[in-house]
Amino acid sequence: MRNILNFIKKNPVVSYFICTFLISWGAILALIVLNGMPATVAEAQAQLPLAIMTFLLGPCISGLVMTGLVHGRDGYRDLWSRMLKWRVGIKWYAIALLTAPLVFIAVHYLLYLFSPVYLPGFLSPNNSGVLFLGIMSGMMVGILEEIGWFGFAIPEMRKRYNLLAVGLIVGLIWGAWHIMANDIWAIKTYSGKMPTVLYAIFSGLSFLIGQLPPFRILMVWAYERTGSLFLMMVMHFSLTACSISFAPTAMTGWQVFNYSLAVALVFWVIAGAVVIANRQQFLRH
Repeated sequence: MRNILNFIKKNPVVSYFICTFLISWGAILALIVLNGMPATVAEAQAQLPLAIMTFLLGPCISGLVMTGLVHGRDGYRDLWSRMLKWRVGIKWYAIALLTAPLVFIAVHYLLYLFSPVYLPGFLSPNNSGVLFLGIMSGMMVGILEEIGWFGFAIPEMRKRYNLLAVGLIVGLIWGAWHIMANDIWAIKTYSGKMPTVLYAIFSGLSFLIGQLPPFRILMVWAYERTGSLFLMMVMHFSLTACSISFAPTAMTGWQVFNYSLAVALVFWVIAGAVVIANRQQFLRH
């Protein structure tokens, strides 16, 4: 036990990532064993609240445990103070709340010109409850995930790496972490006529290098300027609520990949522009 504690204190960030993956992926695997994989959109949406709650145990529990082990009571007081820091200026709330919906609106408008399959999910006549699901899921995800990512991991990494490196590293790991719940768990739902293995590969790549890394870069930039964990929870809420509410319910296979690629390209353009405009801040240790 002493050796484990020594390893954790010497490698707090690595320990956090290991614990987060073990808890979250283990929870989803247990859910698959108990309920199986959802085969339709209706089944996926019915199981989604439970899947989200079990998956969120990873970053939440890991973040709280690691904060206590590494920083003790002072760490919890600091975590709480950053969660209560909400006076950061209207500009940052506009960025946190509007970036994701503006991107999704633009992407859906353009894609819908080519195919009606890209009609936003919350506008589908048979899917009126998806907007409420997106909002409630966004609230849970924003709070519980960021207790780990910005509550513990990112401030620890910021002690050693510059802002751009932290955004890219955490963004890639964040994307990899999502593969179990967003790719493997729902693979029967969205693979359609596309071979399952091929869909798993492309879907996995979309999380590794898709919209999550550039969005995390935007998040670390906003956090560096404000120091507000509350703002990060709001920003994460906006992304998750849009991802669920806008997701077209009729798309499968290659349509899913095309949709993910379009969203990712827009986020990468925005993140790239922000990095270039603030390159000194991003590259400074």
